[in-house]
Amino acid sequence: MAMDKLYEFLTGPALWITVIIFAGGLAIRLAWLFGLSQERDKPWHDFKSAVWAWRSIIHWVLPWASVSSRNQPVFTGAVWVFHICWIGVPLFLGAHNMLFEQAWGWSLPSLPDAVADWASLAVIACGVFFLLRRLSRPEVRILTSAWDYTLVLLALAPFVTGWLAFNQYGPYGLMLNLHIFLSEVLLIVLPFSKLAHMVLFFASRSAIGYEFGTRRGARVW
Repeated sequence: MAMDKLYEFLTGPALWITVIIFAGGLAIRLAWLFGLSQERDKPWHDFKSAVWAWRSIIHWVLPWASVSSRNQPVFTGAVWVFHICWIGVPLFLGAHNMLFEQAWGWSLPSLPDAVADWASLAVIACGVFFLLRRLSRPEVRILTSAWDYTLVLLALAPFVTGWLAFNQYGPYGLMLNLHIFLSEVLLIVLPFSKLAHMVLFFASRSAIGYEFGTRRGARVW
């Protein structure tokens, strides 16, 4: 009974609070950064170019398209798989789409459960690889703080608990509630941490495209 009440709270009031903080936090951060750029780099706004913005974005989204990504092929592959699965599984998981339909009256196409299951394992495996890389490579370890390790673990936690709940390892009700709770914590933290790069990446790559492409006539990949 306690687990049921907790589930109702997490999928009800807590979910709406999470969505408001997540969306509002991202909007405020984007607006603040845009205002800061207008104040400190006014000439940059005179060189905006959608063509150079998309060229910059695409060359960094596609695996091994940029020179720096080709210099680290294994890491680049892991990053690409991680991000595709990390974003794709929550959006296209069948169980999530049932919740979308119940809450908002719409849903997205759903992945087969087996595909989502393996994609979740891929996220976990890549996350473990990132942690080991940070621990083993001195040039990465020296730049890594305790908070960075926490963010990696937080990004993995919903997938670990979701995979355990789906495959019914451990108490199902506990794993399900942990999965929802940790997912909501992740979404609340995301706009105010380095994890916001999931959105800010497009802004920063566009800015670099403007700077080097339109302003300097050179590419940076």
